[in-house]
Formats: sequence, C-alpha cells, structure tokens
Amino acid sequence: MPILINVVLLYYKISRSGAVVARWAHNPKVVRSSRTSATSKECLQAFLSLLKSIEMFYVYVLYSVDYQRIYIGFTSNIESRLFAHNHPSNKGWTKNFQPWNILYTEQYENKSDAMKREKQLKSAKGREFIKNLTLKV
Repeated sequence: MPILINVVLLYYKISRSGAVVARWAHNPKVVRSSRTSATSKECLQAFLSLLKSIEMFYVYVLYSVDYQRIYIGFTSNIESRLFAHNHPSNKGWTKNFQPWNILYTEQYENKSDAMKREKQLKSAKGREFIKNLTLKV
C-alpha cells in the first residue's frame, strides 16, 4: 500500500507592490488541506527571485605585474569578469596592460554597497590602501 506524505514547502512570491510574500505549496491530495496549491510557474518565479536575492557582488582590484598598473571594478561574477579583462577581444582600457591578476576582493550582498566601496577604493585613501597591497606582491 503506497504511503501518501504531506510535503509542505514554504516559498516566496513577489507581490504586485514589490513586497516579498511567503506562500505555501502543498500536496492537494491530502485530506483537510486548506492551503491553496502553488502552480509550477509560481514556484519557478519564486525560485528565481530567491536566487536573485542570494546574488552577491564583488569589488575587485586587478594588478598587472608587467606594467605595474591597477584596475578597480565591481561585478556579480568575478571569474567571468577576470576572463573578460584578459581576453584578446577585450577592447577596453585593460586590454593595453594584460595579463591581469586578482590582487584583492571584497564581497557584498547588494549592488549599491559594492558600488560605494568601488568609489571609495578609487579615492586617494583607497589608492593608498591598494598601494600597500601591491608592496606585498
């Protein structure tokens, strides 16, 4: 005889106002179940919004040993960003000073904090901090 297990899953949904609202997904075959079941589309949307909320941002400092140059930036994917800076088809400022190595990184939960820190590192005090890092290399 098969056993029917009631699986209750809490997921998050973004309401029309932009607020994150908790919703319950459940097994509709269970007797006396009063919660409304979530559609697969709602579950997918909730999962994607959860992934987006988990996304981290990184402030990074690249260093070109050959040219003794630094580059400061921020990204949500540090590995692909380093690859892009070192790629031969790169058309930006960093193309002239390849290869680049990661000298320093900081991790932030939201984009605005990462942008603020990037701006701080580009200031005189931030460049002094980075200069001290390059002396260690």
